[in-house]
Amino acid sequence: GTWTTVWTDGLTSLDRYKGRCYHIERVFGEKDQYIAYVAYPLDLFEEGSVTNMFTSIVGNVFGFKALRALRLEDLRIPAAYTKTFQGPPHGIQVERDKLNKYGRPLLGCTIKPKLGLSAKNYGRAVYECLRGGLDFTKDDENVNSQPFMRWRDRFLFCAEAIYKSQAETGEIKGHYLNATAGTCEEMLRRAYFAKELGVPIIMHDYLTGGFTANTSLA
Repeated sequence: GTWTTVWTDGLTSLDRYKGRCYHIERVFGEKDQYIAYVAYPLDLFEEGSVTNMFTSIVGNVFGFKALRALRLEDLRIPAAYTKTFQGPPHGIQVERDKLNKYGRPLLGCTIKPKLGLSAKNYGRAVYECLRGGLDFTKDDENVNSQPFMRWRDRFLFCAEAIYKSQAETGEIKGHYLNATAGTCEEMLRRAYFAKELGVPIIMHDYLTGGFTANTSLA
């Protein structure tokens, strides 16, 4: 279907929109392996969409049955396209400003065991780490809303741990509350709840939650 000539081809300029393989080189020391350099016109990509970019570059291509093996080795994005992405809401400097920590590395850890603790004991572990000198602690990516520890209970106990450790140390503390969920709507609900609690940090697993959800959260 993709390579079939149809009458609608004449309604646009295929030369303008088609990708071009401008260089092929053999992989050193390998038989029947090559590196192909392919360029695509910018008009093929929706502005500010990581999802569309990867769909166009690896989504369809990796699904072709004619290809026995394929690997994306490198990706170079023009500055003109990069500028269409809003990027993260802030960087390391703002994070330091929020925590009021300068001139040294920020110290943190992931709470262990990552699974099996009750929300109360989980919050206790967060408190002990923050009270002991860490700047922040973090949920593991696997920690979402399991039967032994529902997300709302975890958020509440972690917020209590943050505020208690701050009061006792006089320092700003944080905990990466994992807002990753089964739907984008639920993810945003958890993120807004964390915001209502006044905690400074949340996290989202973009590898499983998806680029679109991550962009919406940002």
